[in-house]
Amino acid sequence: MIIFFGASKVLRARWYNGAGVPSLASMWTLTLFRIAFPSVTNYRTAPEAPGRGGHRTHARSPFSSQPSMDRRDVASNRGRNFARGNGRGRGWRGRGEGRVYPSTQPPPSTAPVTPGVTASDAPPIVGTCPDMCPAMERAQRERLRDLVVFERVGSDRMRTSPTLAVKKFCRTISSTSVQASDIRPLPVLRETMDYLLHLLKSSEYSFELVHDFVFDRTRSVRQDLSIQNLVGDQAIHIYEDVIKFHILSHQRLARSCKDSDASSLCYLNTEQLMKCLLSLFDMYHIVHKNDSHSTREAEYYSFFVLLHLGCKIPKMADSLSLWYSQLPASVVRSKEMIFARTILRCYHLGNFKRFFCMIAADASDLQLCLVEPFLNEVRARALMYFNHSGYKLQHHPLTHLSEILMIKELELENLCSICGLEISESGDTKGFAPKQTTFSLPTSISQNSGIYISREIER
Repeated sequence: MIIFFGASKVLRARWYNGAGVPSLASMWTLTLFRIAFPSVTNYRTAPEAPGRGGHRTHARSPFSSQPSMDRRDVASNRGRNFARGNGRGRGWRGRGEGRVYPSTQPPPSTAPVTPGVTASDAPPIVGTCPDMCPAMERAQRERLRDLVVFERVGSDRMRTSPTLAVKKFCRTISSTSVQASDIRPLPVLRETMDYLLHLLKSSEYSFELVHDFVFDRTRSVRQDLSIQNLVGDQAIHIYEDVIKFHILSHQRLARSCKDSDASSLCYLNTEQLMKCLLSLFDMYHIVHKNDSHSTREAEYYSFFVLLHLGCKIPKMADSLSLWYSQLPASVVRSKEMIFARTILRCYHLGNFKRFFCMIAADASDLQLCLVEPFLNEVRARALMYFNHSGYKLQHHPLTHLSEILMIKELELENLCSICGLEISESGDTKGFAPKQTTFSLPTSISQNSGIYISREIER
């Protein structure tokens, strides 16, 4: 008996070994002690430790199956855990996870509030910058040698002028920190847009270099319009010119890129074109409330429809019918919209002869620029239809097909070889036999050439 009580004295100091965790030897010793002396219960082997709030808490006895704290202590402990959000009982969150850091903003109850005024009611910023690029940005870019070739004076990378420098697009900008002297008003934005469109006619530099510069600076123009919340006829005209730039680039980049679908320039240009169109449609909707309309509104709505050729944007294809129903009746009945819807319908129905005849007869210059990169894809689909129809002994002459598809015979022969069709000659006539199993639609078709739409066709 004395031996066991002496052992318990040792366990009183060694039961919780530094970290508060019982050792394996202590567990076995206490188990044997409990079997030998079942009458000894509620023996406290760990010293009392001060708890939260200065109260002393009792550790659970290793000899008792019941905890030492009563139900009130359990209830109060559960209440404290619930008040803390049970952050410890649901697993470790990792360093820094689940913590609440002090906010730099004042609480809602102490924040100054002006009756009847909200954040959306705050007056928009009115730009006061008189130049195409703010003076502070010009000085900084001169110091950092961040001047594009179009902005340099005498090819000097550290010198520019207010008539050459154009404000760059800033991705991380806050309306609360921007100053009115850094924002260009509407007349300056109009002047900037005219200057950028004039650069597109430059033949001294490559189109890719010009496109990169105008692409960035037109985004800055749109950003200044958005910060000032400008909506009106002049703002709409600027947006229409930005879309015109993207459509012209859509045509030029498709011609210069070997793989227009995989080219990052073509992809980014198409992405910005869609964003500009959707923003322009919102502006149209706003000015309609004031009984104001743009003279080119119907044509720009038709651009959105023509972008659905070739299923380049399949996510929007299913909602196009719903989109038609939301348009004004004057736009739906316009010749530009009728042209775009007919072209799209002919493409899906496989009526390629009417498809190309309508483009040659009724397409505007911008509509033709927008449709042009899709034409070789449409011609490849037409070759698939011709290959699946007819008899094997009756060849399709390339001369006849080139007239229907409005492409030179040499370019049509090259397109047939890309699609896997074998060309045969019969005298002076070239053609291909239908039912060829080697035919396959190419994933990408070069747009370097093969666009020969004649507007002198008999109506």
